[in-house]
Amino acid sequence: MIRRLLLVLAVLVGLWLVACAFLFVWPRADSPPKHADAVVVLSGGQDRRLDPALRLVRAGVAPVLAISSPTRGKWAQARALCSGAKKVAGVRVVCFQPDPYSTQGEARAVARLARQHGWKRVVVVTSTFHVTRARMLFARCYHDRLWVVGSSWPWWKLPEEWASETGKLVVQLTAQRGC
Repeated sequence: MIRRLLLVLAVLVGLWLVACAFLFVWPRADSPPKHADAVVVLSGGQDRRLDPALRLVRAGVAPVLAISSPTRGKWAQARALCSGAKKVAGVRVVCFQPDPYSTQGEARAVARLARQHGWKRVVVVTSTFHVTRARMLFARCYHDRLWVVGSSWPWWKLPEEWASETGKLVVQLTAQRGC
């Protein structure tokens, strides 16, 4: 009896690890386009997400950098960009606070900003483990051209993030489909 339970548990853990590999380690991430209307950096990875977004706008991919929740936590670089203390040549910085503070709130806020500013092509930068769920939530709210780009994360934090993302993904898959 105990051997069967251990075998079932081992199979379930193995299946979960395979699912994590496809969903969170090697998700379907997009290559950034040559041109977009805005690059959006999601809150939560701080400079690990902001630095790749800055590289994109500095490379001329988009004239707008939108930063979610720059005042949450110790995100000094984002606060400096949002306050105007730090500038990126030729780039307009738009900062926003999603309500609620969640990926779904960010997707709603970006859809609203896109309507207000006429953005038809948006690049979202998030952590690689977050790409799958972010794409799903943004696709529910933003209906124009969307690219989701992943950024690296410290390997020792990944198991915790996989467990968290698994739970959040299950909730979103079972939730109503609306934005």
